[in-house]
Formats: sequence, structure tokens, C-alpha cells
Amino acid sequence: MVCVGVFDGVHRGHRWLIGQAKEQAASSDLPLTVMTFDPHPKRVVRPDSAPCQLSSLEQRVELLSEAGADQIRVVNFDDATAAMSPEQFVSDYLVQDLSAEHVVVGENWRFGNRAAGDVKLLAQIGESAGFGVTGVGLHTSRDGEVWSSSRIRDLVALGQVENAAEGLLRWHRCEGEIVVGDQRGRELGYPTANLQVPAESCRPAAGGYAGFLVLGPYATQQQVFPAAVSVGVNSTFDGTESRVEAYALDRTDLDVYGEYAAVDFVARLRGMEKFDGVEELMSAMATDVSDAREIVAPQSTA
Repeated sequence: MVCVGVFDGVHRGHRWLIGQAKEQAASSDLPLTVMTFDPHPKRVVRPDSAPCQLSSLEQRVELLSEAGADQIRVVNFDDATAAMSPEQFVSDYLVQDLSAEHVVVGENWRFGNRAAGDVKLLAQIGESAGFGVTGVGLHTSRDGEVWSSSRIRDLVALGQVENAAEGLLRWHRCEGEIVVGDQRGRELGYPTANLQVPAESCRPAAGGYAGFLVLGPYATQQQVFPAAVSVGVNSTFDGTESRVEAYALDRTDLDVYGEYAAVDFVARLRGMEKFDGVEELMSAMATDVSDAREIVAPQSTA
């Protein structure tokens, strides 16, 4: 059994699709292989309008496994892949590579050069190639809107991380190496971890957030700290570079430069502001820390 999609974010809609495939796989006593693509196909075919990413490839693989995948096949999507006809794509990947007996996709899935293939064509090709096809209807929220990666990206871009979490079934995450910043937070008593977040990652709207700082790569024993998080340009000091910085609450002893880390965004505290001096900034930081503590500290001990 093969389930195919990009699965950026592995949100509710994706989990619904994978769940349907898992049920069919179980009824046929077959393992479930989930096929995904990296980079996102639009980064190859329309790079100027490619969407930001809701999850890194490493996180996506972990989430797909949690969602029920027994095996995960990551297809390197490049110019050659983009140029494949629907027939060639099916032959190379679904037949020769995975020996698919049944393929499950979302009802709106497109494939092949210029997205020429749809579920109807996939079923026609599958009939000749010897596999069945199921097109699964899209999963909707309580208000009737479809849960899609683009919808969740919009919520993140607006800073509505609580609403995004409803669709993701987790907190939105940014990842990257911790690098040396201006160290002004350390001077003010709030040392922050400055994440070098890849340009293609989806960042929440500029502002202050309550969240968690997660230290360590995947497949390791990660350390998790309640945190107050800042996203954006430090306009108080005439900054020009947008940053994601996290202060682990009440921790001034962390030596984390060079470590790989993540920030999970739990709730937005305020929008980005330019303060009239250091005293006003410190007062706002103290408020952010207090508000973040009320929101995330209880969750860290739950």
C-alpha cells in the first residue's frame, strides 16, 4: 500500500489521508509506505512563488512515522522529476521502485509534467499496471474549511499560532543552529538563543510569543525549556535582520552556541514594537517573561 503526497506539516488533513490508507493496508495485510518529496515541488517548478515550509524534512519524516507510515520513501524532486510524464512517474516510482498493489492519494492530487495527471488518470494507468487507486476526500474543520498546508501557512504568517496548532495537532516549530547574535539579551539579564532559521521555513508574524526551546537533533534525548520568544527585527536598536530568539525561562547558565535547536510556538503575546529606550524594552521583556511563564510553565510539568 502506497500513500503519496508532499505532506508539508503533516497536519490534520494529511493524517486523515494517511489514516484512510492505513485502514486499507491493514485490511489487506500490507505495510504502508508513504511517499513524500523534497524539496517541495513548487521550489523546482515555480521557485518565485514557492511556499514556505511548515516542517523540516527530518521533522516531516518523524511525523509521518507517528501518523502510521511503516516505511517512508523520500523522492528527490528535481528538474528531471518535474519533466516526467504521468505515465513515466507511475512506472518509475510506483511500479518499479515500490511495486505498489494499491495507491491512496487525496482527491485533488496532481502529478507529472505540468501537473497533467489526476486521480482519474492514475486509476487508468493503475488498471493497466496492476494496482488499484483510492482518491480520499479532503478533511474539513468544524467551520467547513479544508485543512490544507496553505491555510495553516496563512495562520502562521498572521501570528495565529494557536489556530495553526489546531490544524497541525502540535505547535508550529522553527529549527536551526544557535548562532552568536548581538548578545544584548545577555547584557539585559535575558540571554537568548538566536536560531539561524532557514529562509524557506515558515516564521510567525513578528512579535513576542510563549513557547518552548528544544535542544538537540532528532533521534536524541532532547532537552525542553519553557521560553519567551521574539520574532522579527530589533527596531529599538535599529536592527535590520529578522531573527527568532528564545529566552529559556530563568536559565542564564545555558551554553548552547553551535547546537541544533527548535522553537515551538504556543501563543502570541504581542505584536512587534519599537521601544523608547532600554528601560521601556526591559519592562516589556519582563512582562513577556511573566506572561510566557503563566502559559507554558504549567505545560512543561504536565
